[in-house]
Amino acid sequence: MELASIERLLEKYLNAETTIAEEKILKQYFTSDTIAPHLEEYQSLFSYFTISKKEELTKPIQLKSQKMNWKWLSIAASVVLLISVYTGYNDYQEQKEAEKVYAQTMGHFQFLAENLNKGNVAIAQLQHFEETKNKIFK
Repeated sequence: MELASIERLLEKYLNAETTIAEEKILKQYFTSDTIAPHLEEYQSLFSYFTISKKEELTKPIQLKSQKMNWKWLSIAASVVLLISVYTGYNDYQEQKEAEKVYAQTMGHFQFLAENLNKGNVAIAQLQHFEETKNKIFK
C-alpha cells in the first residue's frame, strides 16, 4: 500500500471518519514490519488493540449481591411512624389547649361587654336626668 494512502487514512482515523474496512487496512499496515519512520509513533496504538484483544481474564469476577436488609428498614419505618404520631398528637393537644384558652377569653370579653353595657344604661339615665334638670332650671 502506498504511503500517501496510509497517511490519508490515518488522518481520517484521527478525525473519527473511517469505516471498519479502512481501520482494518490501518491495523494491517501498523502490525506489519515495514512502517515509515515518521509513522512509528502510531504503531504502539494499533499494536495495543491487537494485544488487548488476545488478553483473557483468568480470575473469576466476584459480584457482590446486594440483599436489602428489610428488618432494619421496617424498624426505621416504625420509628418514623411513632415519631410522627407523637408529634401529631402533641400538635393536636396544643390546638385543643389553644381553643380552650380562646373560649375562656371570649367568655371574659362577653362578661366585660355586659358590664360596659350596664354602665351605658346608667350613663343614658344620667343624661336623661341632666336634660330634664336643664329644662326645669331654664
